[in-house]
Amino acid sequence: MLWMDVVAFVIIWGLAFRHGAHTWIWTCGLSLGALSLPIWIVARRQLGQSFTVRAEARQLVTRGLYARLRHPIYIFGGLAYLGAFLALQDWGWLVAYVVFSGVVQYARVRRENRVLEAGFGQTYRDYRNRTWF
Repeated sequence: MLWMDVVAFVIIWGLAFRHGAHTWIWTCGLSLGALSLPIWIVARRQLGQSFTVRAEARQLVTRGLYARLRHPIYIFGGLAYLGAFLALQDWGWLVAYVVFSGVVQYARVRRENRVLEAGFGQTYRDYRNRTWF
């Protein structure tokens, strides 16, 4: 599923690159997207076979980015899209993205946390206590 997100991001980023007014916001947005996208891809690759569309307790990944962050895919994917929407400078789309993404990601994180805690118990609680988001 990462490839679909990357394609969507690249389309938005391409529109922003071509049509966005070349302001400091445009520069910051493109920079944020360009810096976040590779980290997002690394996070997805580090998750490996544990990645699923629906939350499952297959394996608790605690290496790489996951040694410090519980949800780096959500963080860096969100930042990549945020950068693209900032660069596009269509404030309606930006607000819609922030609101929609915030609600959806919050629900996904809560569900994922519950599934992982149910599947891994104290091991997950210890992991949660030593990591951020």
